Amino acid sequence: MTTETLTPMMATTHFNLARLLQTVFQPQPTERYGVFIDLESPRDVVNLPFLSDPTMTTRRIAYEVFYQGLKNLPTGGVEFFAYTPTGGSNLDLPATVVDLLGRERRLAEDVLRKLDIVLYLSTYSATAPITALAKEIGFRGATMHGCNEIILDTGLAKNYDHVSVKAEQFRRAVTGCDNVLIEFTALGHTYRLTLELNRQEAQKSHGLCRTPGEIANLPAGEIYWVPTGAHGQFPMKFKDGTLAVMDVANCRIHNATLLQGDPATVQQALAKFASDPATGELGELGLGTQDLPWSGKDIQDEKVLGTFHVATGRSDHLGGTLDPSKFRVRANATHEDILFSPHKTPEIGVNGVWMRKGGQETLLIQDYEPTDFVKAVAL
Repeated sequence: MTTETLTPMMATTHFNLARLLQTVFQPQPTERYGVFIDLESPRDVVNLPFLSDPTMTTRRIAYEVFYQGLKNLPTGGVEFFAYTPTGGSNLDLPATVVDLLGRERRLAEDVLRKLDIVLYLSTYSATAPITALAKEIGFRGATMHGCNEIILDTGLAKNYDHVSVKAEQFRRAVTGCDNVLIEFTALGHTYRLTLELNRQEAQKSHGLCRTPGEIANLPAGEIYWVPTGAHGQFPMKFKDGTLAVMDVANCRIHNATLLQGDPATVQQALAKFASDPATGELGELGLGTQDLPWSGKDIQDEKVLGTFHVATGRSDHLGGTLDPSKFRVRANATHEDILFSPHKTPEIGVNGVWMRKGGQETLLIQDYEPTDFVKAVAL
C-alpha cells in the first residue's frame, strides 16, 4: 500500500464545506451522508489512529473536515466507514465496511442503500466501482482520493458553478473532433501518438453532481473521451522513474523499449499486457481545464490547464465498454491515469497537442502551456 508524504494538518483559508456541498450536490437537509476511507486494518477505525499519523492526511481530512464538518450541518445523518484498500486504481470495492463502533456491515445491502450522498477519501481511486454502484442503487457522491491540504485549500475551494461553465465552453470547442495527435520528445528523440475519437461528443468532469446515480471526481475540471482507436508511440515514466517508449496499435500497448532506468520495470509491464491484454488498452484521453496550483497528487494536477493524460484499462465509468468482465483477471481491472505535466514528467517534452476537426488542425497545448485558442474558451 502506498503512503501519503504530507505535512501535519494546517488550517485552510478558502475551503468552505457547506459551500462545496451546496454547489456540488444541492442537497436537501434530510439527506443522509456516508464518509469512507481505506485502512489496512479497517477495525482500527474504532480508535482513529490515523488522526495522530502524519502520513495519513487524506484520512484525517475525511474525519476532521468532512465527517465532523457534516455533523455541524443540517443533514439527515452522517456515518463514517473504513474498508480494506483495494490495492489499485478503480478496482472493485470490498463487500464489507466497518463503522466507528467496530461493526462489520455489508457495503451495498446495509450501507449504500440507506445513503443519499457518499464521499470517498481513499488511497486508490474508487470512481469506477462506486459509479457502477450509484447507477444501480441511486445514491450520488464524490471521490477525492489522495486529498491533501493544498487540494482542500484550492481545488475544493473553487466555485463549481463557474468551473462547470468554463468546462462546457472548452467541451464545445473540441467536441466532434476526428482525432488528437500528440508529439512528445524524450532524450533527444521525437514520438507521436494519434488517438482516434471518431467525431464523438466530448465529455466533461465539471464537479456538479445533483442527479441520483451520478458520481463526481473532485477536484473536477477535465474534458475527456474514450478513444475508438490509437496508434503510434509515447514515452512513459513509471513510478520508480524508469522511462520507456510504449508502442501502440489497435488502441493497445503491445511493446515497449527502455530509455533509462530499470529493465525489470518494463518487462514486468509487458508481461502484464501480454497475459491480460485489456490492461494495455488506452481507455481515456483527458485535458485539464482549470487554473490550479500543483498539489503533488494526480487527482488535482491532471485538472490543470495545459496538462493532459491518457489512461490504460477500465473505461465503463467514462462511457466506454471495458468493464471488469473484459479482463482475464478481475484484480487487473484498474483504470490507470498516465499524467503528462511539467512537474511530474519534466523528462518528457510536448511539442504539441493538435486537434483535427472538420478538415482543420488546431494546436491546443504546446510545451505544457495552453494556446491562445484554448485560453479564449477555457479562461
